Amino acid sequence: MASTEASRRGVASQRPPQARSSRQDKYSVLLPTYNERENLPLIVWLLVKSFSESAINYEIIIIDDGSPDGTREVAEQLEKIYGPDRILLRPREKKLGLGTAYIHGIKHATGNYVIIMDADLSHHPKFIPEFIRKQKEGNFDIVSGTRYKGNGGVYGWDLKRKLISRGANFITQVLLRPGASDLTGSFRLYRKEVLQKLIEKCVSKGYVFQMEMIVRARQLNYTIGEVPISFVDRVYGESKLGGNEIVSFLKGLLTLFATT
Repeated sequence: MASTEASRRGVASQRPPQARSSRQDKYSVLLPTYNERENLPLIVWLLVKSFSESAINYEIIIIDDGSPDGTREVAEQLEKIYGPDRILLRPREKKLGLGTAYIHGIKHATGNYVIIMDADLSHHPKFIPEFIRKQKEGNFDIVSGTRYKGNGGVYGWDLKRKLISRGANFITQVLLRPGASDLTGSFRLYRKEVLQKLIEKCVSKGYVFQMEMIVRARQLNYTIGEVPISFVDRVYGESKLGGNEIVSFLKGLLTLFATT
């Protein structure tokens, strides 16, 4: 009888992750910011609303890169309003790039899942419960928001910006065969240990970092689910995408093509 009971306990301990109650899960949102004073209170409010309505355990980690517009001071006020258990400000003294912001942020994450997204309201938190459902349904290692599948789309961009984005995504699909429809997107959910492993493998900085993450995930045989999202251009502030970022993207793409 004792051996039978021990056997049952052994089977229970080997259940796949999706069999566990989602109430045990905690989601850490990494929000890199640079000059997002107007957008930050809105995106944080939307995140808190979405998580609270869905009864999801969460924390929001703000990584500000020395914004001169007062973003850090706004983040400090948000920390007081919502509490340090929900809002964690982990600033850096200067602008060091998107990839290193995630590396910095994950060191402070206490959740077993990590969500990365933009702080400029381009990514609406209403999609996060869908990301979580998708992950549970397929037991995926990564769930990526896609603008190029199903009812996903882009709103607020002019024709030139749309052509650049579509062109960049098409080229990456042809050269890298990543197994995901939106390689340059930055709205994703990761298992924490998967994100940590990918960060160890990635060498890119800036916007290329997002692209390399998916390519390395394919190499390491991690599973990727996708959720169609609506991407909306920022309302406040200026886009960080400029000529230097485009050149860096092309260099990074060629490097990945040559090394993967």
